[in-house]
Amino acid sequence: MIAVPAGTTLTLRCPGEPDLPLINLAEVQANFVTELPPMLVLSLDEQGTRRYGILELVTSAGVTWVEAELRDGRLTVTGGLPTDVVQRRGAARKPGTYTANGTAQVESGPGRRLVPVSGHVQDVSTGGLLLRGAGPDSPHLPGGIKRALLHVDMPWGVMTAAVTPVEQIADQLRGSYEWIDPADSAALREFCP
Repeated sequence: MIAVPAGTTLTLRCPGEPDLPLINLAEVQANFVTELPPMLVLSLDEQGTRRYGILELVTSAGVTWVEAELRDGRLTVTGGLPTDVVQRRGAARKPGTYTANGTAQVESGPGRRLVPVSGHVQDVSTGGLLLRGAGPDSPHLPGGIKRALLHVDMPWGVMTAAVTPVEQIADQLRGSYEWIDPADSAALREFCP
């Protein structure tokens, strides 16, 4: 079974246009990628806009690329896989909402500076996490994050980890662990089977 969890960031690449980031609003499941039902997504397009392109599809099984159409906030897989390539995840992701705060090192002008960050971790694995900004002073993450030291409220207690960004789009940051407390690493392995 293949699942695309709610909150997943997808990217639609249309010829001659900039890449379009999309947020999946509700989980969808199917036995095969080509059988996925239309996905309700959040995009920056106006109502009535129609786009075709290659979708970078992030699923529970990994990442693949497939032909897709975006129309009126619904994303539909329209064709077969252009290749048989599926990049398998090194670690299973566990969705949830875990409060996080910490400090980020941000590129600014001639150097780097430290800024406070807060938000929610929306999925976690033994390899990294997805952080969405949601602070009281600023609901967004600062741009240009080079690394962050985060304290995440997990079911077993506070997990402390240094995270290096893999991708940052709008108020979401997907990162891999640069360092994680050894006790938290062991608890994470049990938490994410």
